[in-house]
Amino acid sequence: MPEITYQGKTYPCAPDETVLDTLLRHGIEVPYSCCAGSCHTCMLHCLHGELTAPSQKDLKPALKSLKYFLACQCVPPQDLVVALPDDEDVYVSARLVEKTQLSPSVWRFRLETAVPVYYHAGQFLNLKNEAGWVRSYSLASLPTEDESLELHVRRVPGGQMSHWLIDNFSVGMHIEIEGPNGHCIYTEGEPERPLLMIGTGTGLAPLFGILRDALHQGHTGPIHLYHGVREPAELYLHDSLTALAQQHGNLHYHACHSCGETCTDMRAGRAADLALTEHPDLKAWRVFLCGAPEMVKQTRMKAYLAGAAMSDISADAFTAPEH
Repeated sequence: MPEITYQGKTYPCAPDETVLDTLLRHGIEVPYSCCAGSCHTCMLHCLHGELTAPSQKDLKPALKSLKYFLACQCVPPQDLVVALPDDEDVYVSARLVEKTQLSPSVWRFRLETAVPVYYHAGQFLNLKNEAGWVRSYSLASLPTEDESLELHVRRVPGGQMSHWLIDNFSVGMHIEIEGPNGHCIYTEGEPERPLLMIGTGTGLAPLFGILRDALHQGHTGPIHLYHGVREPAELYLHDSLTALAQQHGNLHYHACHSCGETCTDMRAGRAADLALTEHPDLKAWRVFLCGAPEMVKQTRMKAYLAGAAMSDISADAFTAPEH
């Protein structure tokens, strides 16, 4: 049975158990989030031993060559000696240049790096602070139009990183970033294809970038964006999206809230329910889902049952709440 050596101590693996599961079962605290191989938060460095191909899926070639791997995807075929990533290999320093409150619970952070970060709108970054906390946040910026990296952060009840960012991370300070990662992006070549975007809370962030990317590339097909929140006051970027819809006849913005009084330019109800009711046939549509994990999971299946191909349903990578 394979054994994992970490920080000088060795831990036996159970049958078909991943490296992450082994370490967590023995009470070892290592960063992790999605447990699906998407967020890269659980990346470790293999100092000795052979890795499996799935454990290095979607990693950059340089990181593969240095024997970095995703602990949640690695069922070790033999003994491994592993360590936390070397920050110089994985992370780039970014400086906070703007911090703006967008709603009662959402802040916008704009970051700049000394070296260029090449990304697609809709991808995400992993942020690491001095305490070693690592969390994933989607990019709301568009590389062809925005000079800085834009992130939207919601204050999560009990969330270590969101509270630290909002309360302690100030303009001029630096933070480490890893990425970009993710495949929830706009793909060119089908400008007439209808797009359905459903996001809850700060799930709007990647959709805002993807939407602007589609318009920038001349998308002519209908685009329906449904943004859902609990209270109307949480509909941040409402004015910007309303103005964008007025400028582009093919863009239809639906501001949705499940509680509170309804204004004339807002909808009462859950975003996913309204979207699927109003678009019962999604055959040939491209669907983007971002936000609450349970909403994404349920809506993905409902969109599939409405005719959308699974390969045409893109979702953000976050399947676990902040802790």
